[in-house]
Amino acid sequence: MTYVTGLFLIDANASALNNLGAIEGERYDNSTGVKVIRTNEGFYPYISAQAFRYWLRQTLQQSDFGWKSAPVYREEKIAYTDANPIKWWDDDLFGYMRAPSKRESAKAKREADSSRMGETETTDTITRTSPFRVSTLVSIAPVRPTNDFGVMSRQDGDPVPHEHQFYRTTLQGLFSLSLKSSGTFWYKKKTGFRNLDDVRIDQAKAENLELLEDEKAYRLPKDQRLQRITSLFEGMAKIEGGAKLSIHYTDVSPVVVILAVTKGGNHIFSHVIGENKGRPEVNLEALKESLQIFNDEIVSDIFIGWVRGYSEEERNKIEAFAKTAEAKTENGKEIKLSHPREAFKNLIAEMKKPENSVWLE
Repeated sequence: MTYVTGLFLIDANASALNNLGAIEGERYDNSTGVKVIRTNEGFYPYISAQAFRYWLRQTLQQSDFGWKSAPVYREEKIAYTDANPIKWWDDDLFGYMRAPSKRESAKAKREADSSRMGETETTDTITRTSPFRVSTLVSIAPVRPTNDFGVMSRQDGDPVPHEHQFYRTTLQGLFSLSLKSSGTFWYKKKTGFRNLDDVRIDQAKAENLELLEDEKAYRLPKDQRLQRITSLFEGMAKIEGGAKLSIHYTDVSPVVVILAVTKGGNHIFSHVIGENKGRPEVNLEALKESLQIFNDEIVSDIFIGWVRGYSEEERNKIEAFAKTAEAKTENGKEIKLSHPREAFKNLIAEMKKPENSVWLE
C-alpha cells in the first residue's frame, strides 16, 4: 500500500494564524490569545489540523482545479456533508461521518428544507476514514508571543482599547495521503470502512465503478482518482488562510516541502528538519539515515521544494548534498530540488506516468 508522504514548513514572520479567543485575567476584556503548547522549554505556537484542513478546503473550493465540494447540512446541534464520495471530491479525500436521525420530526424537517434538494438519501450510518492525514503544525522552536496593544478611536468618545498576541516562528507540519484509499469506497460493516450504504452502492453499480469483491469495495477509474489527488496537491501548493490576515498578512503557502511516494504510512522525514537559534536547520545525517533505512519503501524520487531567500544556507546544503552519491537510494531514487510549487508539480507528473499506475493499487 503506497502513500504520498510529505513534510512542509510555513514562514510565520509576524502572525496570529490560529487563535484561542479571549484570555482570562488580562488587563482588557477583549484580549485575544494564540494557540500554544506549553512546555518546560517555553511556548510553541501551533495551528490545529482542523484549521489547516479548513484552509485547504476553502482554497480548493475557490480554485480553478475543478474541485467538487460536498454541500453541508445542519440539523439543530449537528452538521454533516452529503457523505457521497462517488460524487464529491472532499467526501472522498477528507472523510466523513453520517448518522441521520430516524425520528419522524427530523425526517419531516429535512423533507421540508428546500436547500436540501439533490441530497443523497442516507439509509444507514456511514463513516469514512480520511485518506488525507495531516498533523498539527507546530513551531520548530519555543517563542514568547508578543502582546500588541491597540485602540479603536474612529468613534466619538473615549478610545476602546484592545489587545492581541502574535508571534514570529517557522511552523512544521506532516501529511500523508493513502493512494489506494483515494477513490476506493468500502461497504464493510466496520467503523471507518462502511463508506457506502445501499443507496450509494446502487449509485456505484449504476456508474459502472470497478467492483473489488474480495475487499467489499468499489473503485473509481484511475484517471478520475488521479484528477482528485492532483487537485488536492495543487491546492496545497497554493493554500491560503489564517486568522488576522488584515493586520499580519501571512503567506501560509509552504516555503519548504519534502515529498515522496512510499510504502507504508509511517512518516520517514519527520526528523529531517531541526532548528538552530529558532531557524530551520537541515539534519543531513537524519536525511541520509532515512534514505538508507527506508530504501525499500521509497518508490519515487524525493522531491524537495525550498524557496530561494528563505534560510538560503540550508537550501545550499541540500543542493550540495543532492549531488553526492549518498543522496541516492540503493534502488536509484534521488533528490530533486526546486521551488515548493515545482516540487508538487514534479510529484504530480511522476504519478501520471503509466508505469506508476501501480501506486494506486
